[in-house]
Amino acid sequence: MEQLSRTAGFLVAETVVQRVDSPGFASYLGTGKIQRIKNLVIDTGASAVITRHNLKPSQMLTLERALGVEIVDRTQLILQIFSDHAKTREGKLEVELAQLKYELPKLTGMGHSLSQTAGGIGTRGPGEQLLEKDRRKLSRRIRFLEKQLKLLRKDRELTRKKRMLSDIPVVSFVGYTNAGKSTIVSALSSCELIVEDKLFSTLDTRTKRVKLHTGQTVLATDTVGFIKDLPHYLMQSFRSTLEEAAFADLIVKVVDASDSFVRNKLRTVDETLKEIGANSVPSIVALNKIDRCANSWLEELERAFPGAVLISAQKLYNLEELEKAIDDFMRKEFVEETIEINQDSVPTFMRFRNHLTVIKEEYLGEKVKIRYSASEKTHKKLVSSLKEVGS
Repeated sequence: MEQLSRTAGFLVAETVVQRVDSPGFASYLGTGKIQRIKNLVIDTGASAVITRHNLKPSQMLTLERALGVEIVDRTQLILQIFSDHAKTREGKLEVELAQLKYELPKLTGMGHSLSQTAGGIGTRGPGEQLLEKDRRKLSRRIRFLEKQLKLLRKDRELTRKKRMLSDIPVVSFVGYTNAGKSTIVSALSSCELIVEDKLFSTLDTRTKRVKLHTGQTVLATDTVGFIKDLPHYLMQSFRSTLEEAAFADLIVKVVDASDSFVRNKLRTVDETLKEIGANSVPSIVALNKIDRCANSWLEELERAFPGAVLISAQKLYNLEELEKAIDDFMRKEFVEETIEINQDSVPTFMRFRNHLTVIKEEYLGEKVKIRYSASEKTHKKLVSSLKEVGS
């Protein structure tokens, strides 16, 4: 919560904890805690109070009246961060849709308290009439945004289909927010993506072409960061963006190795992948930011996550091992094939040269006999292309 608050631009003055089975008070907090927080607000000059849980409209109203400052619940906080960080048109529309879906039930919840402001049995007060107008306005805007996003998602699906039809494998980098996914993709692709030490600095899926040091070419996809209990409004709005991982050939789960809650956060990543239908995609684990870790902690992580690759993307340490792990996985799917082509078909073969490994070449008069290793998809596309040129 402190990280989220700082990312949203707040300076955390004090943290207050109340231990209860559930925050079920009409005022969210008990009377004693409210008085303590009110004193802290006065002493620190705080302008807002942020709550760990989502609040009912009545709880928020009660707290605002009691404390005399703005009340921000967890969903509002995350929505604000998403709003600040959205860059593309699709991202901005997704955030606005999530915000409106969050606000609509709150308007509905306020309707009863304003329903009798005009008095009279069976009549509706001006307050409720105004709320109904606001609800209709929000509902119309929600329908408009959903229509616009549906069109944009069709474009995304077309782009995705083109990628899937190509002979270049897709590697999707997923992980808890601020684990270092953008830094890794930037380092591998030599492209300067926006990299900030903030939560949710990446909200838009970005794909970059990467040529591994082994010679293999892949498309590296940088995705939206995950977080525990992501508000369902955001999950719904960003679902098509999050689902990009489900269409990858390989998922790299990026974990902040310096985080003491590394196991819990990896569990959140696995749960989110399952929710978006990407849990069946093959995956490897990359433990990032090892430059911030003590040797004893790294030894513990190696025991806890056998087979994981330990890297520091910021320091460019051990990225070759990550590339090798990606390359090794891709080559597991490779098959060995032999073809004979004439000289006129050599240019066609060379179009696929970066996506296969030549094992042996023999020149047989006007023909070339080539034995190579490639993915089944690349092999089929090569054979089809050679048939078109009559080889």
